[in-house]
Amino acid sequence: MSGQKKAKKELPPIEPVGVPFVDSHCHLTYGTLAKEPEAVVQRAADAGVAAMLTISTKLETFGEVLAMAERFDNVWASVGTHPHHAADEAQEATTERLVELAAHPKVIAIGEAGLDYFYDRSPREVQQQVFRAHIAAARQTGLPLVIHSRDAEEDTARILQEETEKGAFPFIMHCFSAEPWLAEKAVELGGYVSFSGILTFRKGENVREAAVRMPLERLLVETDAPFLAPEPYRGRICEPAHTAVTLRKLAELRGRTPEEMARITAENFFRLCTKAKPPAVFAEAA
Repeated sequence: MSGQKKAKKELPPIEPVGVPFVDSHCHLTYGTLAKEPEAVVQRAADAGVAAMLTISTKLETFGEVLAMAERFDNVWASVGTHPHHAADEAQEATTERLVELAAHPKVIAIGEAGLDYFYDRSPREVQQQVFRAHIAAARQTGLPLVIHSRDAEEDTARILQEETEKGAFPFIMHCFSAEPWLAEKAVELGGYVSFSGILTFRKGENVREAAVRMPLERLLVETDAPFLAPEPYRGRICEPAHTAVTLRKLAELRGRTPEEMARITAENFFRLCTKAKPPAVFAEAA
């Protein structure tokens, strides 16, 4: 009948993975996720996601991120300024301030920070300045830097190379969406590469190629929830539970079972995020 809204297609339930694993990047303080966090965390657990890292994008709202992490034993927080907000927080997002905030027991990572030349919401030179401040904080604290890089591959690689020459620091290329060479460069410099629902997209061939090329010991999975829900849930609100779908795709690409890939990515996460104590469920499943 004209004028009636078309009903949303009913989608299959998320198939759980029988081994616990980690959503290495989500935003539990965003949108509908923040309205019912207990239900979101429970749905994640039902899918096998036994821990998650909720990400800071502005120091202005870091308190909300930290409060969310303090609410759950299996949720940790990062601290940092996204390149979209670099111009607004360039004076506040200093290495010293980041190191100070990162001392909290629930803060296990720096970022997300980096370069975004797709939207260019902050001047590029300011993005680079703030990015380097975050790198210095990661180097000083030993906490991994969560890196956002979009349409900025050359400058991202150049800055990582220059800063690594000053002293190594741990880092994650979050929600990888670039050409495989950047992932390979990141691994060469000691980084890890995290894959989101883009791995399942029809036009995600370059991301799938990168996932196949990466050493198993440098792979992570994430949602970037509430964004980038994987197929067949694309267009819906993404939740940490959807990590199970991406994990299954990654396992398929690498010729592993989902359970094997769950163990691999969880081990990688806790090897990198040394400040995070694995919940008991991981030891029980070992």
